[in-house]
Amino acid sequence: MKSLKNSVQLIGRLGKDPELKTFGGKKKAAFSIATSDTYKNAKGEKVEDTQWHNLVIWGKLADVAGKYLKKGSEVAVEGKLIHRVYETDKGEKKFITEINVNDFVMLGSK
Repeated sequence: MKSLKNSVQLIGRLGKDPELKTFGGKKKAAFSIATSDTYKNAKGEKVEDTQWHNLVIWGKLADVAGKYLKKGSEVAVEGKLIHRVYETDKGEKKFITEINVNDFVMLGSK
C-alpha cells in the first residue's frame, strides 16, 4: 500500500491562472483552488462552505500546469502539506501552508 503519511488529495477549481517563476533553472507554478462542501445548518438551511488551498508545482509538471490550467479549470491534485515560516521586511513572522503537488488531472471539458 502506498504510504499514507502526509498525503493530500483534493478536487477543486482554480481561482486564477497559475503564476510561473524560475528559481535557479527550476520552474515553479503557484496557484490556489477552491473546494466546496454543502450542509444543512441547525435551522435546516443549506449552507455552502468554501475553502481555499495554496498549491505549488515544481519542474516539468509546472510547465504543463502553466500551459493548460486556467482560472475556473477543475483539477484533481495529489501531494503533501508543507508548512513554512518567513519574515516580512517589517520583521513580522508569517506562516503559510501549501500543498506541494506531485500529480494532477484536469477534469471537465472545454
